[in-house]
Amino acid sequence: MIAVPHKAKQYLLAVAKVLVIAITFGYIFYKLKNNTSLGFREFTTTIFSKGSIAKYSLLFFCFLAAANWFFEILKWQTLVSAFEKINFKTALKQSLASLTVSLATPNRIGEYGAKALFFENRKRKKILMLNFISGMAQMFVTSFFGFFGLLYLLPNFNIYYSVTMICYFGIGVILLFAIGYYFKEKELLLKGFSIVKVIQFFKKIPFQIKFKTVLFSAFRYAIFSGMFYGILVFFGGKIAFSEAIPLIFAMYFLVSIFPTLFIFDVVIRGSVAVWLFSFAGVPELIVLSTVLAMWLFNFVLPSLLGSFFVLTYQPATR
Repeated sequence: MIAVPHKAKQYLLAVAKVLVIAITFGYIFYKLKNNTSLGFREFTTTIFSKGSIAKYSLLFFCFLAAANWFFEILKWQTLVSAFEKINFKTALKQSLASLTVSLATPNRIGEYGAKALFFENRKRKKILMLNFISGMAQMFVTSFFGFFGLLYLLPNFNIYYSVTMICYFGIGVILLFAIGYYFKEKELLLKGFSIVKVIQFFKKIPFQIKFKTVLFSAFRYAIFSGMFYGILVFFGGKIAFSEAIPLIFAMYFLVSIFPTLFIFDVVIRGSVAVWLFSFAGVPELIVLSTVLAMWLFNFVLPSLLGSFFVLTYQPATR
């Protein structure tokens, strides 16, 4: 095995950092420039047309985005504390840097590897599992509220569905559980990972940490759901809170169960949101502006801060 000189490793790390930042910013630029559904100039013109209220509204939405990420960072700090104590600043650095790395990957899967790089080799499998548990906690909350959103949606907006469709869906769910059961002891993607081992790892985590993880996920869900409604109203959406919230719950559930390539992520979200809010008579332009604003506040702005942590990243001591 050929040993790579320390100086060469430093150069390779610097190149990797620049490459990650270039890909992230290139992805953001691409999404803004090639959004065929809503032009960025049209989007900004709508904001500036709101006058002085736009400034205070944008500050408020920035505060909500910061609160959203505060609980995400707190959730990560809490999970890692299951085997290693880290402070909030360290959790912030790891969370935002991994966001920057993962922004241009399918379903932000790059976040798994990025967070693991902040830890020693012997701890990285645990970090991958903790990140998986973090995502599953958020998915659990999304599915819980999304289920009630769908229950409200189907009878109140005359959406067509049939018994056959429900049966197909039920069969699909049963097949997923059957496949999961069959592969429960087989290694999945990475050596040493199986459904059984993930469950065993989950059981070892103290109940207090698991409870806080779900609680912080619920806080995040409440914040970005309320934020979506606030931005929708800001852009001129005339819809009551009681009517909008079930639609928002259903929207987040539907977009979370379909894996998407990063190029189509915002497009899929926008399409689902436009379809759902069309039942309430909300114009397409308002819904698309809201989806784009949510993406900018909750992903683009934090990733800009995260790019600093990517550039200052140093490998963990082996």
